[in-house]
Amino acid sequence: MAQIFPHQENPVTYPSEDWHFLARTYDHIYAIFITLDLLRQYLTGRQVTVLSKQFIYYSEGFHQIRLAPDVMVIFNVEPGERDNYKLWEEGEVPSVIFEMTSWANRGYNLEFKKVIYGQLEVEEYWVFDPKGECIPEKLQVYRLNKQLVYEPIADNYSTVLELRLAVEDKLIAFYGGDTGERLLMPDELRVAWQQERDRAEALAAQLRGLGVEPEA
Repeated sequence: MAQIFPHQENPVTYPSEDWHFLARTYDHIYAIFITLDLLRQYLTGRQVTVLSKQFIYYSEGFHQIRLAPDVMVIFNVEPGERDNYKLWEEGEVPSVIFEMTSWANRGYNLEFKKVIYGQLEVEEYWVFDPKGECIPEKLQVYRLNKQLVYEPIADNYSTVLELRLAVEDKLIAFYGGDTGERLLMPDELRVAWQQERDRAEALAAQLRGLGVEPEA
C-alpha cells in the first residue's frame, strides 16, 4: 500500500469535515449523487464500499494531508458508510475514483489530484465535465500502466468495474460489460419498482377473484 509521507507516532485527530464550503453547480452535484447511487446499486452484495466526498487520509500522523474524492470505489473492505477513510487502517487503496470537474477546478483535478492518485496507485481515474467546459468529450479516463503512470484510454471501458461508461447529456451512464444493458437511473428504478408492484397487485387481485389466496 502506498504511503506518500513517513509515519509519525503522534496522537492525531482525523476530522471528517473542515467547514470550508466549496460551491458547486447543480449539474456537478447531481452528477456526483447519480454516480454514487448507480455504483452502490450495482455493487450491492459485494465486498466493496462506495464513498462520496469523504476525506481519504493517506499518511498516518498528518491530519492535514487528505483529499475528498467526489466518488471512490474501494474493493476488499467492509461494505457500508464511513465518515472518513484512513488507508493505513483499511489496508486498501481505492480502485476507481471519479471527479466532476469544471473550468474553475480543472487544474486541481487534472494535475494535482491526478499526481496524488497515481502515487497512491489508484488503478482508474475518471474525470467528468458535465458542462464540457474543459473536456470537450466530457468524459476522460486514465488508467495506471506498469510504470505507475496514468495513460488516457479512449474506449471508456472500466476493467475494474466491468462496465462501459457513456455520456448522457450531463450524466454518466453505465452499461454492463457482459450484457450491454444500461444500469437504470434512480428515477427509472423507482418507476420500474412501482410497475412491478402494480403487476403483482393486479395478479393477486386476479387470483383472489378465482378463489385462490396468493402466497405472501
